[in-house]
Amino acid sequence: MTKDRLRKVFAIGATIAVLAIAGAPARAQMTVFDPSNYSQNVLTAARTLQQVNNGIQSLQNEAMSLLNQARNLASLPYSSLAELQQSIGQTQQLLAQAQRIAYDVNTIDQAFTRTYPQSYSTATSSMQLLADAQTRWQNSLASFQDAMRVQAGVVQNLESTRTQISGLVSSSQSATGALQAAQSGNQLVALQTNQLADLTAVMASIARAQSLEGARTALSQAQARQQLERFLNYGPGYQAQTVQMFR
Repeated sequence: MTKDRLRKVFAIGATIAVLAIAGAPARAQMTVFDPSNYSQNVLTAARTLQQVNNGIQSLQNEAMSLLNQARNLASLPYSSLAELQQSIGQTQQLLAQAQRIAYDVNTIDQAFTRTYPQSYSTATSSMQLLADAQTRWQNSLASFQDAMRVQAGVVQNLESTRTQISGLVSSSQSATGALQAAQSGNQLVALQTNQLADLTAVMASIARAQSLEGARTALSQAQARQQLERFLNYGPGYQAQTVQMFR
């Protein structure tokens, strides 16, 4: 075979090979790395993750806010209202049990008109003067007893007051919210008001006793002057008269 013929064969074979390769389907593709596209994907993922974290933080804040609101609205588990009402009731009962002359304006006016007159007339009998003096003495004695009973009742309330203060202070220190703290403070103010009410009751009972004793002393002095005046003005006294002894 000549050289020209060999060249023709090689040329035909090469052409056939090229056409075969071009017509055959591709069995594998080469992966190409794009740096700019990769960076964009990373940034997008980071932004998405940040948004998720922000959402989680927002939910946590809302949950904490709801929890704080629940704490602020939680009612104080301790209440001293019953003890305060009982203490006030006991003091009121002692005042209502005042003997002879009660804490009533009409009763006081009637008693003073009847037993504590501004003056006695000369027609008033000695027995009436003595009876009124006895009544006034009994009124004073009863009023001093009433004052001591009120004082004793207030002293008995001190133990209950101490217990209430301890419970309220403890509740205030362990308060979980604004409402509990406010309720604890309100109860402490109510307890202080109760103590002031007890003090007022004691002062009123003492003043009542002192007033009745003062009135008794004043009337005793007036009565003593009246009796002295009667003794000094006993009348013309003895006058001699002619008596016929024998007939």
